[in-house]
Amino acid sequence: MKILVTGGTGYIGSHTAVELIKKGHDVVLLDNLYNSNVNVIKRIEKITGYCPEFYNVDILDKTNLKKVFEGNKFDAIIHFAGYKAVGESVSIPLTYYQNNIAGSLNLYEMMQEFGCNNIVFSSSATVYGDDFEVPFKESYGLGTTTNPYGTTKKFNEIILTDFANANHDISCVLLRYFNPIGAHESGLLGEVPNGIPNNLVPYIAKVASGELEYLRVFGNDYPTVDGTGVRDYIHVVDLARAHVLAIEYAVAHKGAEVINVGSGKGYSVLEVLHAYEKACGKELPYKILERRPGDIATCYADTKKAKELLGFEVEYDIEKMCEDSYRFTVMNPNGID
Repeated sequence: MKILVTGGTGYIGSHTAVELIKKGHDVVLLDNLYNSNVNVIKRIEKITGYCPEFYNVDILDKTNLKKVFEGNKFDAIIHFAGYKAVGESVSIPLTYYQNNIAGSLNLYEMMQEFGCNNIVFSSSATVYGDDFEVPFKESYGLGTTTNPYGTTKKFNEIILTDFANANHDISCVLLRYFNPIGAHESGLLGEVPNGIPNNLVPYIAKVASGELEYLRVFGNDYPTVDGTGVRDYIHVVDLARAHVLAIEYAVAHKGAEVINVGSGKGYSVLEVLHAYEKACGKELPYKILERRPGDIATCYADTKKAKELLGFEVEYDIEKMCEDSYRFTVMNPNGID
């Protein structure tokens, strides 16, 4: 199949491109390079032996987005393009709504106009909010989101479900991610956020490399094993494999389907820190700070549906996630250049 991957040079997008290429798909990447590097494409080629076509286009730029569709006949889309930092979204909500919702609407309109009927959407466990008991089940539906980032994911799920309900040729698989970490085992692909990272493992990586003095732990008074927030972490390569299976499912099944993608296990901030210490072979300093706005205490997935519908199960544990992350950090001290 010919598959458009928006946000394709980003962290999850690039790993997914590798897994799609390994399965023989014709992959086209689209990215505005806001939070990624064009040299990712060379690294994808080095890993796979295949150089995907690339468009430097912003999904908010409807004119140039349309040109991409005019020049290609896509069988399916995997939609990653969007801002993704919870804390930042609380500070600049309008930016998140504009990019993540208005930009996505442009993409969905192009799907409709050019007859591309299959899409896998990059959603998030944040759509559950803090209304439900863990493990989070897809049958819970949408909760009361606690930050604008999560709200943009919630709105996109509603939009795509309505789109599929109104057009019976449309197939949408809405993948609710938990927390992807790790890197490709080659050390060629990994997460390289701009500036100071907002997510836990990239921040720990910078502490391990000496770029940052200590890990900031936001709150140690949650009702968890050690008082720090508990999250479900999944290796980014496992997550990428899930997208390949989701595309195959989308082509074979019409309508909208929500599926959790996680490990089904919860790890606290300090447990992840200690796993990373094992990977890098040294103790890493940290400081306890106040809770961060928008965060919840515990979040992990019920993964039965992913296994039943996609045949998906994770292969890698938290130690492997941290090992691969640290290898990427050591091999790429200047990021992907």
